[in-house]
Amino acid sequence: MIQRNQVVEETTILKEIRKNKTKEQEVCKELEKEDSQSYKENGIVYMDGRIYIPNNQKIKERILQENHEPVNIGHSGQQRMMELIKRNYWWPGIKTDVKKYVQGYFKCQQNKVQHMKKAGELYPLKIPEGP
Repeated sequence: MIQRNQVVEETTILKEIRKNKTKEQEVCKELEKEDSQSYKENGIVYMDGRIYIPNNQKIKERILQENHEPVNIGHSGQQRMMELIKRNYWWPGIKTDVKKYVQGYFKCQQNKVQHMKKAGELYPLKIPEGP
């Protein structure tokens, strides 16, 4: 998780977040609470120490893409990708977005290991002679 005083590298993602002014209602309510773990700093909203990603598909796609093929680990599945993203980012529906991204990624589906037993041979049924 990102600490309040930790220096965050200025990336294009952070620049895009600052440009985007829309926030979901639940985020605005959390920011209004005095005892919440949410705060705003330098135009970035933090929820429980993670960067809040506004409802902007372009930003979400970029984060999903960057975390799906990290150079040091290769293609990650849903669980690993979720773990990587949730270390630094949060948005409503993050789990659904990760699942859709991985399921729609052609290389992953092509190379996916099947854990099911292969179907056996089919045998024709005998035709009954009477009712």
